[in-house]
Amino acid sequence: MKLIFISGPSGSGKTTLSKKIIGKIKNGIILSTDNYYKVGLISKFLSKFVASYFDRSISFNYKLFKKDFNFILNNGISIQERSYNFEKKIINNFFNETNNINYLIVEGIFAKEFSGTLGNQNYSFLELKINKNDCMKRVILRDLKERGKAKKQAEDDFLKSWDIYYEKFKNKNTKNNPNEFTITKDTNIDQILKKLFD
Repeated sequence: MKLIFISGPSGSGKTTLSKKIIGKIKNGIILSTDNYYKVGLISKFLSKFVASYFDRSISFNYKLFKKDFNFILNNGISIQERSYNFEKKIINNFFNETNNINYLIVEGIFAKEFSGTLGNQNYSFLELKINKNDCMKRVILRDLKERGKAKKQAEDDFLKSWDIYYEKFKNKNTKNNPNEFTITKDTNIDQILKKLFD
């Protein structure tokens, strides 16, 4: 199975790129880290009192994500889909069977961290580097529409999340991966996909 990780700060276009790739290949599935936030009373409490909680590793349900990731990797199938509800802070589970999976795309702000736990496993890595203001515009629209935030809160949260994302990887060297690509606004995505799939 071919593994593709897509990372970048909030609003950089990770989900859009993932869907574009899925549209060009057969037998692929997207696993979004955004659907694996922790739930329960502790998570509800922390999300109120820890600044930018959802951008920090403590909010990510690594155990559940790894369980689903390993199941798909080992069996080539997925039998359920998860969707995190940011207003209710719960994970909705849906039966959605996908068979004969040849490509697993992991996207989200925790994708880079998770890829770092795989050791020598072979994978492709795409990192989005998009203008900060462009990212902020996208995030504000999304947060107003999907997450019930006021505009000022969405702006403040975005600025904190941007700093957290880049601070997290500031002193970490990524392994020398020939299948690692930086994606900017001017990148020809089709050329990158050609390298990945030809």
